[in-house]
This record gives sequence, C-alpha cells and structure tokens, in this order.
Amino acid sequence: MTEYFQHMPYELPKLPYAYDALEPYLDARTMELHHAKHHATYVEKLNAALDGQGDLAAKPLDALLRDITAVPEAIRMAVKNHGGGHHNHSLFWKLMKKNGGGDPSGPVSEAITQSFGDIKSFRDAFTKAAVGVFGSGWAWLVIDVSEKISIITTPNQDSPLMQGFVPLLGLDVWEHAYYLKYQNRRPEYVEAWWHVVNWDQVAENFDAAM
Repeated sequence: MTEYFQHMPYELPKLPYAYDALEPYLDARTMELHHAKHHATYVEKLNAALDGQGDLAAKPLDALLRDITAVPEAIRMAVKNHGGGHHNHSLFWKLMKKNGGGDPSGPVSEAITQSFGDIKSFRDAFTKAAVGVFGSGWAWLVIDVSEKISIITTPNQDSPLMQGFVPLLGLDVWEHAYYLKYQNRRPEYVEAWWHVVNWDQVAENFDAAM
C-alpha cells in the first residue's frame, strides 16, 4: 500500500485504468478532473510544504501521517491536508476497477462477517456512514493494532493513519468526487460505487496489515 508514498518529491500516480473505465457508475469527466486536477494539486502543495525540510522530507509519507503531531506546527496543517489528500487518493484509485463490485471472499470476508454479522450488514453500515458524513470527508473500513476491523469516517483529507488505523477500503464523499453526475444525490453515488469496488485490493490491504 505504500508504493506511492516513499519520499518527496512526490508524484501523481497514474490511474490503473482509463478515465472512462468505471462508466456508467463513475463518469469519465469527473474521474479526469478528480485525478488530474484535485489529486495533482495535493501532490504539488505537499511537495511545496516539505521543500527544504531536510530529514522530515526524507521520511515516507505514511510515517509522517502516523506521527503528524511531530511535524512542525508551521507546516503541519499543509502536510495533514495535502499529504492526507495524496495518500487517501492514491489508495482510492486502486480500490476501484472495471467490472468490480460483488462481495469479498477469503480472510477479509471472514473478518468482515465476524465484525458485522454478514456482508449485507457491513455494506449497510458503511453506506450509512458514507452518506452521513457532514460536509466533505471519507468513509473507511480500517484495522487497528489489535487486528480489529471497524468503520470510521474522517473529515476533509484526514488520513486514518493519524488515528492509528490502517485503511483497508475507503470512499471519497467530497462533492468533487460525484457532483457532475450525481449533483447533491450522494446516496446514489455511494450505491453506484459499490459496483466498482476492487475487493482484490481490499484483500491485499488486509493481508498486508495482518
């Protein structure tokens, strides 16, 4: 999960699919703007914030976010916002794929069932969390150091790493992620997104975390 996050200067990762690959669920124009404009801006401003920071700039991004309080106050908010934005989005692109969706299988499915009772109950709880985020933010399936999985939400571009969690699955519910196609109909966007979830990547994230 950390291949994009080693050291600055950070670069905008290429999408693992074409902008139109997730149609009709996520439209090509939104995907292009989301990746080439919004994500690119997070990368640019993160590099600017860490320019000249020496040892701090040499740390992997996930380490910076895990220990965000150790980042100097003068640049902490920039690293939190733009570093979180870069990290969150780099994960997000990989968590979707053409002909995705369906249900998870294997160990991650067993862990979800153990925590939520069944896959439908998990999906319902995750959807409720995503739809209920006030303003801009994210919904996440995360795992903690005790190997317990749970659903959390984060505001703005805050990363679960800042709270000691490892993200397994994440959904961007900022309006820029869906407004061109779904306007203010966030529930429709969330429902559509389930059709493109890349459960293979979720399973890979789970295995790495374990």
